[in-house]
Amino acid sequence: MKMENKVEKAMVLASGGVDSTTCLGLAIDKYGKDNVIALSVSYGQKHTKELECAKAVAAHYGVELYSIDLAQIFKYSNCSLLKQSDQEVPHESYDEQLKEGDGSPVSTYVPFRNGLFLSTAASFALSKDCNVIYYGAHADDAAGSAYPDCTPEFNDAMNTAIYEGSGKQLRVEAPFINSSKADVVACGLKLGVPYELTWSCYEGGEEPCGECGTCIDRARAFELNGVEDPLIVRLRNR
Repeated sequence: MKMENKVEKAMVLASGGVDSTTCLGLAIDKYGKDNVIALSVSYGQKHTKELECAKAVAAHYGVELYSIDLAQIFKYSNCSLLKQSDQEVPHESYDEQLKEGDGSPVSTYVPFRNGLFLSTAASFALSKDCNVIYYGAHADDAAGSAYPDCTPEFNDAMNTAIYEGSGKQLRVEAPFINSSKADVVACGLKLGVPYELTWSCYEGGEEPCGECGTCIDRARAFELNGVEDPLIVRLRNR
């Protein structure tokens, strides 16, 4: 008697931003929403806008969203994204930040965040019978070592560790690891991803600041696709 193939189930690390939301849309398109769950992580951010957006996105798609708090692990870090930091979030592009630096990651790099998130997600995913974890690393974030835990080398190493450490039950996929943010947006626009529900800005205001590295990257990605950012359109029309 022929054994039926096991239905694959995906867990998506969901930050509420453009990249992870596109991953969620991609996973749902591939596996169906009944075979996809999402996990958001609180890590001591200065604001909760992105976590609120992760909830809105999950509700839009009708997928179950789990959340976990890892803030204690980062309480000794002075990363400018964290509540306890005395650093201001830089209001300039990543290229400008890297030119001014000494080859180190940018100040908004949270120490080994993706490594921690993926390890945590692996334990969680196995308990929920998932076969694959999706996360939104892309080539623009890896460029110039701005975020070293977004590189293909990092992804390959984490995938190997999690695959072997899970008894070959679980793998990691970063579908945009070799793509630009503009490519990510292009994919999401084809999938009808609800970008109007997402948040990228490192500041927690009512509207995006438009000046931090991630705001600049986001605006450029939509511009290169010839469309206005749906979030900006929604805020303007509210």
